[in-house]
Amino acid sequence: MSLPDLPRIIAIANQKGGVGKTTTAINLATALAAIEKTALIIDLDPQGNASTGLGVDRDQRKISTCDVITGKATLEQAVVETDVPGLLLAPSTLDLLGVEMEISDKPDRVSRLKQAVKEYNPMIGKEAYILIDCPPSLNLLTLNAMAAAHSVLVPLQCEFFALEGLSQLLQTVEQVQQGINPELIIQGIVLTMFDKRNNLSNQVVSDVREYLGDKVYETIIPRNVRLSEAPSYGKPALLYDLDCSGSQAYLRLASEVINRERKLMAA
Repeated sequence: MSLPDLPRIIAIANQKGGVGKTTTAINLATALAAIEKTALIIDLDPQGNASTGLGVDRDQRKISTCDVITGKATLEQAVVETDVPGLLLAPSTLDLLGVEMEISDKPDRVSRLKQAVKEYNPMIGKEAYILIDCPPSLNLLTLNAMAAAHSVLVPLQCEFFALEGLSQLLQTVEQVQQGINPELIIQGIVLTMFDKRNNLSNQVVSDVREYLGDKVYETIIPRNVRLSEAPSYGKPALLYDLDCSGSQAYLRLASEVINRERKLMAA
């Protein structure tokens, strides 16, 4: 296995909505920035929740990921600073809703983000992380994210239908491996919205670990009021309340992610 490129690029994906995908993108990136000094979130969700959750208002998003995907701007031109030291953002706008129609007939339609990231000079060769917050669907934007990424991180809610749809996502990753990005791997599955008082949550954890083994992170993200409140203040939970259980969980998850990535690089 050849030495992976730097920075490391991780797509955060699950076609099911409401699983804590954007919460994971924001808080994992904040934790990685605190540990590794540099991180970038590429917001590929037309809803733009990652951008809003980092306090970047819509009127500040002069150049967006839509412009990057359509070739009207470079990634470097789109990137803005956030209030989190070391954390950068390529913001999203609702214009992303029309991207598929605009590029669907282009021969490079699934590799546009990959090329944009490759040309993003400020991070080339650095031990840094780029997290791509994907939309809650397996569409052309998600395919662009997987084509650009080294790995996929999958948030999975601790609920009855947790495993429903996961097989479809894993199948999509396999198809991307075969036809677009042979180096792509599943970095890990992170269990979110865990309620220790709920027997069902405990059963889901057991089932997922039995089904997916060591692909599941040890860290489990709890259902936490402070995690839910933080985006309305335009802050990651780690800035809003560092001591809450959710923030501490994302710090542990960041350490796991870094350890897994370093093992891959040493293999």
